[in-house]
Amino acid sequence: MQVRKFAGAAVVALALSMLVLSGCGGGAKTSSGSALKEIKIGIGAPLTAGSVAQGQGIKRGVELAIMEANARPDVKAAGIKFLSVPGDDQGDPKTGVTIANTFASVRNLVGVVGHLNSGVTIPASKVYNQSKIAMVSPAATNPALTQQGLNNIFRVCTIDSVQGPMAADAAYKKFGAKSAVVIDDSTPYGEGLSAEFAKQFVADGGKVLFTEKTSDKDSDFNALTTKIKGANPDMVYYGGVYNAGAMLSKQMSDSGVKGPMMGGDGLFDLQYIKLAGVTQTEGDMVTSVGLPMDSMPKGKEFAAAYAKAFPSESVGAYDAYSYDAANVLIDAILIAAKDQGVDKLIMPVGRDAIIANVAKTNVEGVSGKISFDKNGDTTNKAITVYRVEAGKFVPYVVPGQ
Repeated sequence: MQVRKFAGAAVVALALSMLVLSGCGGGAKTSSGSALKEIKIGIGAPLTAGSVAQGQGIKRGVELAIMEANARPDVKAAGIKFLSVPGDDQGDPKTGVTIANTFASVRNLVGVVGHLNSGVTIPASKVYNQSKIAMVSPAATNPALTQQGLNNIFRVCTIDSVQGPMAADAAYKKFGAKSAVVIDDSTPYGEGLSAEFAKQFVADGGKVLFTEKTSDKDSDFNALTTKIKGANPDMVYYGGVYNAGAMLSKQMSDSGVKGPMMGGDGLFDLQYIKLAGVTQTEGDMVTSVGLPMDSMPKGKEFAAAYAKAFPSESVGAYDAYSYDAANVLIDAILIAAKDQGVDKLIMPVGRDAIIANVAKTNVEGVSGKISFDKNGDTTNKAITVYRVEAGKFVPYVVPGQ
């Protein structure tokens, strides 16, 4: 509808204007009385449209990291004040590129945590590369992102060529599914994940009864569920995010499809269960990067700090990863400030140093060990399989257990 398009455009315009203005207040000073240097970190995520619950969680994770950083003695000693700059990409590639260009126009913005969707992250990454902005994604899992040969692009989440096969192995070997219908939402994320699942499922001995392409904007799957019911698969694999995925799961259950639905980390949000229904999602399975919060090396500590900062919010799928991504950038910026001087951080020499420092990262984060290979991919390949039980995601297959 025309009204909806106009409203979306207004939201984007407002988001961009707020993005440029955010964090511009002055007045902060060091203990010696000199002004603190404001250094900004962008947050690229869907905040008003698309996977909003996950995007808002990413935003909170970064904000928590920056809040803690500004209280650190080494940050104060460096004469730096970190500020976050939210950019609402709405899960849309074109909007994401607009956000990236706006980030690039902010003179003292030297790093970005983002984006959530691979289809947004890949085109936005080219803008960051041209502007020498270090980008660390907490959630984009399509392998193509880090196969572009861009030295400034990193991610703290593992990739679909790990996640898809892991899901297939769990479906075939743990759950006992011998046949599956494979569906994707026609995005780079959904297509890549579904392809990896199907390939491994067949290699394990399973049979893919048919494949189907949908859209991440679809909400009416009645014709598809009729086709699925006729095929009678042991399970359905869906590559996509929770908005459309929830509708598919609900309509499958309501139409009498017996097998459960399985998907990737794009479904791993309580909104998936809320939108589809507790009864309809019972037995559904999802994979997500890393370990369950209680099994993460610093998970309990993070959860406590998060609850204190955001008492009315629950920790989401990528919140710890955006927190880790922000801290990777913060530490890289501090090293560059020490080596190059704070005033040079926004110059090409400083930006190059930040990128080089991110590449050398070797720390223990909330999610575990954080280091990157030559492409910028995390060396942490852990994937957990969860099963929906009584309205909750319960760990079903945990690495090392």
